[in-house]
Amino acid sequence: MEADLAVIGAGPVGTSLAVLAAKAGLRTVLVDMRPENAGPAADTRSFAIVRGSWRLLGAAGVHSDLAGLTEPLNGLEAMDGGTHWFGAPWAAFSATDLPGDDPQPLGELVPAGALQAALDRQAGATGGLFWMRGARFSGYEAQASGALVHLEGGESFRCGLIAACDGIHSAVRQAAGIGTEGRSYGKSVFAADVKLARPHGGIARQLFTPEGPFATLPLPDNRANLAWYMKTGAAETLAKLSKEQIEAELNARFSEFAGPMTLDGPPLSYPLVMQIARDMTGPRVALLGDAARRINPLAGQGLNLGFKDAGALYDVILEAREVGLDPGSETVLARYREGRRFDSASTALFMDAVDRAFSNDNLLLKPLRSLALTAANRIGPIRQALARQASADQDHLPSLMR
Repeated sequence: MEADLAVIGAGPVGTSLAVLAAKAGLRTVLVDMRPENAGPAADTRSFAIVRGSWRLLGAAGVHSDLAGLTEPLNGLEAMDGGTHWFGAPWAAFSATDLPGDDPQPLGELVPAGALQAALDRQAGATGGLFWMRGARFSGYEAQASGALVHLEGGESFRCGLIAACDGIHSAVRQAAGIGTEGRSYGKSVFAADVKLARPHGGIARQLFTPEGPFATLPLPDNRANLAWYMKTGAAETLAKLSKEQIEAELNARFSEFAGPMTLDGPPLSYPLVMQIARDMTGPRVALLGDAARRINPLAGQGLNLGFKDAGALYDVILEAREVGLDPGSETVLARYREGRRFDSASTALFMDAVDRAFSNDNLLLKPLRSLALTAANRIGPIRQALARQASADQDHLPSLMR
């Protein structure tokens, strides 16, 4: 088998890239470790899909499948908790802070399982996409004319370029000899869906406490997906408690901020780490999503960075095809690397710096935090710039996101 593009990993980033590439006429292979006919894994998370990423998903054809399952993201609020002499400072912005008259919200809140199911339906219905279920990548050989991809079952195929979308422990990244740097935060995130007692208005809200952030992301039917940053061990312990015990703990700590909450589904916990690949490309390989970086999930930028990767790689591959270039050549990969490296690293480091600055009750940092939030809230150009960055609504972004 000969392919233009091999996508290793069939999560949201990998599946969307494979569907988009096949729709554009590229011979595409999607290598998916899930067994044949297996549905999306149980996942209680919800993703904040910002405006630019939502446009990309529209090009992949999933909007109609998600109708009625998403919640418009109308605004973002952040408040500094802890103790303050003159009240907790806060900042907020909404779609009205974006330029132009586009009536779209900042983004959409999408249940993780529904998003994967919609992308899977598109993958199964897209011509030119060869979807290999129950297949695992085992290695590859970079050659002058392409790459020879090997799978664990003994199968092999040739392609021009390999897109590594296989997560934080990427086997493709390891096969390409690309190392990583990062650190553990010594924290975990407790996540769960809750029913709110007061309307959320489509606003995502975040409270910075000395222990770590507590965030609520709006869902349909006045529900919310919450994420509570806790010390490692505490989040895991909380997730194992009874429904009544979890609700008692949440409401004792955060009912003043979010209103009374009742649990609406099984909770989960996961460790918080930062990991950045030392390079975004290798011989015949481009890294995307968690294979390229795992960042602090503050502001929900992690998956959206992956969609930016997919959009950028899509653009450079199609441009290469138009001028007759090899899509896996160093010239083409260099364009992808230079286009994504700064945004990837700067976003990861900025989210890390915000977590460090706000997750404490330091008397020296509090005035600086207050000044930063006040400036973001009251100075129009700053608020507008933050709104454009957070919603991925900028002119320099990949074509499918503009």
